[in-house]
Amino acid sequence: MPKVKTNSGAKKRFRFTGTGKVKRNHAYHSHILTKKTKKQKRNLVHSAIVDTSNMKQVRDLLCLR
Repeated sequence: MPKVKTNSGAKKRFRFTGTGKVKRNHAYHSHILTKKTKKQKRNLVHSAIVDTSNMKQVRDLLCLR
């Protein structure tokens, strides 16, 4: 049986915290920033924790069970 490969896009987008939770970055902060308010852009900078409803999908992409 071959090794299971980690999804390349997922390993660039997700990181683990010390307690095992998965961190992610906010979307909508890469381009077309002129029409977004300062407050909106500032709030998109911070990272967030992946919701528990999506945790199984993310762990499957990262080959962790």
